[in-house]
Amino acid sequence: MPPVNRKNPQRAKSSESTFSYMEFSREFPNDDACLEWLWRSRHAPDGEHAYCPHCGVVRSFKRYDIGKQAWTCTSCSKRIYPTAGTIFHKSSTSLHLWFFAIWVMTSTRCGVSAKQLERELGVTYKTAWRMFNLIRNRLMTQDYQGPLGGEVEADETFIGGKLRESERRAMRAQGITQRGPATKDRAVAMGVVTRGGKVVATVIPKRSAKHARYTIRQHVLPGSMVYTDDWGGYDALSKSPQFTHRRINHSERVYVSGPVHTQTIEGFWSLTKNGIRGVYHSVSKKWLQGYLNEYAWRYNHRDDPRAMFTLLLRRAAIS
Repeated sequence: MPPVNRKNPQRAKSSESTFSYMEFSREFPNDDACLEWLWRSRHAPDGEHAYCPHCGVVRSFKRYDIGKQAWTCTSCSKRIYPTAGTIFHKSSTSLHLWFFAIWVMTSTRCGVSAKQLERELGVTYKTAWRMFNLIRNRLMTQDYQGPLGGEVEADETFIGGKLRESERRAMRAQGITQRGPATKDRAVAMGVVTRGGKVVATVIPKRSAKHARYTIRQHVLPGSMVYTDDWGGYDALSKSPQFTHRRINHSERVYVSGPVHTQTIEGFWSLTKNGIRGVYHSVSKKWLQGYLNEYAWRYNHRDDPRAMFTLLLRRAAIS
């Protein structure tokens, strides 16, 4: 029998889980438990006393009608709805299913598709897709605090499928030559990461020196050490007084030279691309930034002592 974690007897000591399914089912067994958590988190830590906007002071509140998601002021009968202003507001989907969807999305490292969410929750695909997008685009935003500093790595990447050989031949027949894994309409993303710290990933209009420099200047503090590969778009960084710039020569198959490398940001892109390819298969340009936000959010909270589920749930409770 594996050793038991004394803080949580239901989890093995060697387990990497920070919030297991058993913990979730014990803490949030039904809709009432989820609603009570929202009420205490947003309005009444003690479960009874909250600020009444009509009275202008702290009053006692009671939940008289269990069927309604509201607490009523015992003095003026003003009602407070704990779900108001959140992604749960006016949703016909069970609050328990919303909480479980958040747990599913934070319990995986590689992501989960809306189709899988549909199977897990037992809802329609349209409902699962809506929940999926609200959780990702409202809650899993990149919440890094200010520009990155210190030792920073930057790298751009294409996200999209490769051309078929027939399409390559057609391009060559038109006199168009393109090296590498060419595609017709690939999205371009730019990533910046502090070594041992947080990452910023953003979609840029096209692979150009102008957009690469703009992204770096926007997200990196002046005076930082910036490591890049030998792409010509980074040439201007070497002349910029804002940064100290060092580059690794990938074109000559050199990938690490002492402290000079871009392995950290390339590792993040590898996680992101493998996740998209394995879970979602393909992502349109329209929604790509949301997917990048999701992977960046997980990466930035990978070492947080608090469970990702707890972090995201507390963010969901913010109006």
